[in-house]
Amino acid sequence: MAGRTLRALRRVEPPPRAVDWSIFVLVLFQTLSGVVSLGAGHPANSLLFVVHGVAGLSLVVLVGFKLFRVRHRVLDSRLYDRHTAVSILLAVVALAALGTGIAWVLGIKISVGFWTLLNVHIGFGLLVLPILIIHLRSRFHTPRRVDFAGRRQALQYGAILVFGAAAYRATETAGALRGVSRRFTGSRPLPPGDGNASFPVTSWVADDPDPLDSEAWSLSVAGLVEQPLTLGTADLSPDETQSVLLDCTSGWYTEQDWTGVRLGDVLASAEVHSSARWVTVRSVTGYRWSFPIEEAREMLLATHVGGERLSHGHGAPLRLVAPNRRGFQWVKWIDAIEVRRRRDPAQWLAVLISGFN
Repeated sequence: MAGRTLRALRRVEPPPRAVDWSIFVLVLFQTLSGVVSLGAGHPANSLLFVVHGVAGLSLVVLVGFKLFRVRHRVLDSRLYDRHTAVSILLAVVALAALGTGIAWVLGIKISVGFWTLLNVHIGFGLLVLPILIIHLRSRFHTPRRVDFAGRRQALQYGAILVFGAAAYRATETAGALRGVSRRFTGSRPLPPGDGNASFPVTSWVADDPDPLDSEAWSLSVAGLVEQPLTLGTADLSPDETQSVLLDCTSGWYTEQDWTGVRLGDVLASAEVHSSARWVTVRSVTGYRWSFPIEEAREMLLATHVGGERLSHGHGAPLRLVAPNRRGFQWVKWIDAIEVRRRRDPAQWLAVLISGFN
């Protein structure tokens, strides 16, 4: 029986070199698609998450082939060399990334400190690529056309992709049968509730400012505007309420009633120049994010949530409410808005160092 199973696996297994390079390509794709997905909050981006899931489960097959092929080198310590430790580390991290992703879809609830299982999956996923590159430096074999060309190889890869798609559907169904409700982003709903206490306080990396004095605080509006503004809390009387869904990359979402001032109204008061194309919203921590101006006009500068004034942890005195954007783009503790011709290139540095000062 074992012999027949082994022969059947050999028939669907691509050549060893093809397996190795296919793993590299899929790991690269999973890393890039995973990073991109963190900022993909609009339902139009849902296909990205499906492809990420199918590719991940296809990767399970290829990793299985790889581990089966090298099992003797791992299990027999006499065959170890100076590169074996990296190879074993790569296998452990890759399996952890794949396993935590599948477990999250199935609805398994495990937390590591303040990290959800989805955060753990992201962490392991980001580690796989650099370890794999180090591994390739010692195990590098130039890919050959013959390893990928031909009808047999096309059928093998077709079978792997069909398995990935079927497994993706099976895990989604299994999660649904367990009562797991998820958005297309993978985030799970929080229990119904209104106001500050109904959803977690999360911050970007080191962003943790002291509470702001609402009397001394001010908001500046500058850049490509005819009338630069400096607004205090008395100038921002909340006059609009929007029900908007907040989807956090920690793996949860909540829909709340947010009250504040339309960003478009503030921009109109500043008389935006016709050449303006982007709006950068900045936090007191230095963190900032840029948005196309037409999208920014529809956003809300919120002072209240669920009928309550925002707490400090949720961004008081002013935070951005950005529909169809992920939570880390809902800038908290806003103190400046800059109207620009181009996206702010310094935001990529700001997201790395904000809060550390």
